[in-house]
Amino acid sequence: MSKLKIAIQKSGRLNEDSMSLLKEVGIEINNTKDQLKTSGQNFPIEVFYLRNSDIPQYLRDGVVDIAIIGENILIEKGKDITIAEYLGFSKCRVSIAVPITSNADRLADLENKRIATSYPNTVNRFLKKNSINANLHIINGSVEIAPNIGLADGICDIVSSGSTLFKNNLKEIEILLKSEAVLAVSPKISIANKVLLKKLQFRIQSVLKGQNFKYILLNAPNSKLKSILEILPGIKSPTVLPLAKIGWSSVHSVIDKNKFWNVIDELKEKGAQGILVCPIEKMVV
Repeated sequence: MSKLKIAIQKSGRLNEDSMSLLKEVGIEINNTKDQLKTSGQNFPIEVFYLRNSDIPQYLRDGVVDIAIIGENILIEKGKDITIAEYLGFSKCRVSIAVPITSNADRLADLENKRIATSYPNTVNRFLKKNSINANLHIINGSVEIAPNIGLADGICDIVSSGSTLFKNNLKEIEILLKSEAVLAVSPKISIANKVLLKKLQFRIQSVLKGQNFKYILLNAPNSKLKSILEILPGIKSPTVLPLAKIGWSSVHSVIDKNKFWNVIDELKEKGAQGILVCPIEKMVV
């Protein structure tokens, strides 16, 4: 039987988020410490734990069919690889930073300066686009130490919260790109495994949709029901059920989490009462 081969970062935050996603889509993984390859118990899948920077080549060669990887790595090493899904977690940005004592506060100030980075292709393209000449020093890991030891005038690296920059007395002066985890697909994936990928994507999409919405229940006087329903379109339309109390109805619907508080304020103004809001685990539409 064919198995879908997926690459996941060997360790770190992206590994944790990726494993959580597989669990949310109902895939149980036989995983023990220091394993580099394991299988799913209830879905035809094999998991390969790899270094993040190696994954694009494994995809390109067809060693794995798919991968959960940071988009920033694909921009650097795998622009030819297809992205099937944006997953919404492990968000970061690729930024240029300099010592807080530096007079540089904009990109133009880096003309003819030294920049240490693990993303030479990304940085070169960005500098060329902005007509900046700089000297790159390629480092794999611990890039932020380069200015402190006199190796570079600035760095270009991934930034999440910015705490690492702060701890190393660096300030962010330019954002090259924003990134998040993506589901990438090998150009050599077989037809049989494309079918398995479609099934996996269906599950992932259901989880992601659930994360973007909230389930809402409320009580509404029938006299104000029309104006309340106009605020709650739902998936197709809200569910309306009569309450035991004459002249009142119970309304069930879903709302976009990004519009949550604005919708709640509107509902209260229109007369809604007893508003309950619940998370949605999965959303199949």
